[in-house]
Amino acid sequence: MPGTDGLTATETLRRRPGAPQVVVLTTFDADAHVLRALRAGAAGFLLKDTPPDELVLAVRHAAAGRPVLSPEVTRRLIDRVAETDRDSTRAAARRRLECLAERERTIALDLGAGRSNAEIAARHHISVATVKTHVSAILTKLDLNNRVQVALLVHDAGLSPPV
Repeated sequence: MPGTDGLTATETLRRRPGAPQVVVLTTFDADAHVLRALRAGAAGFLLKDTPPDELVLAVRHAAAGRPVLSPEVTRRLIDRVAETDRDSTRAAARRRLECLAERERTIALDLGAGRSNAEIAARHHISVATVKTHVSAILTKLDLNNRVQVALLVHDAGLSPPV
């Protein structure tokens, strides 16, 4: 398109009152292009290798107000949402673990590795009673009920248990 690109044209067109639906047809399936097109109000995003009968169907869907995305673009968006969700879960779990003292955090990682109180005591050269005290404090600070919940939180945080 001389003088502009399809994404800019989509943005300009969709800002107009009574603008028609737009289906972007492109060779680029980069996340930035897809997201910019969808944010601009495109009703669909298809790759140029889409078969002609699917193009016609996509235009009809878009005209009827139904979004259309090529399967490759759908897969990338799903992956991106899943990654964002993982990142969000990881960040939330890490924030929860920040309330722990350094020793408690280390013991929480040991719990995440499935270690017993005796194994944790031996690793840190402390008594089993001291480990129990730390585990109790961890459960209280994190408002959890058992060691498995601590292990799941450590997993969600993406933290590796110590070797």
